[in-house]
Amino acid sequence: MARIHESVDIGAPAERVWAVVAEDVQNAPKWTSYLEKVERIDSGPPGKGTRYRYHLRLPGGHKVTLEVEQDVYTKPKKCAGTFIKGPLKGTWAYTYTQRKDGSTNLAYDMDYELGGLLRFAGGLLGPQYAAGIHDNMESLKRYVEAGKGPKPRREAAKK
Repeated sequence: MARIHESVDIGAPAERVWAVVAEDVQNAPKWTSYLEKVERIDSGPPGKGTRYRYHLRLPGGHKVTLEVEQDVYTKPKKCAGTFIKGPLKGTWAYTYTQRKDGSTNLAYDMDYELGGLLRFAGGLLGPQYAAGIHDNMESLKRYVEAGKGPKPRREAAKK
């Protein structure tokens, strides 16, 4: 199984970063390069058990659909889950660490195995995918620090 670990320091509180990453999933294509769109499979508020369908356009022209299920939803500390359908098998997690200066360290961890047609492209695709995750974390940092995306519910209620 392959492993990806990326982290980034974002100049915003953990609740703000959480609002963008874990609660506004449908708008993730605004800061994620390979993501065409996200569909929420379930109704109701996001939480443990929520499932999403991701439509990806990967390097080399590969179009892939993945489904994930959230197994952990501990606001604003950790959101983690499992790939349940598609050419990736394994797990993923976002871990949010609030810093004393008000910033957040966001870590993304993924343990995965390529399946289907992607298995044959794995030697080429793996490093490109990992580089894409790094780029997306940097893009997320710029997006949040520019004030884009939703504000945490508590912060929005104050205005």
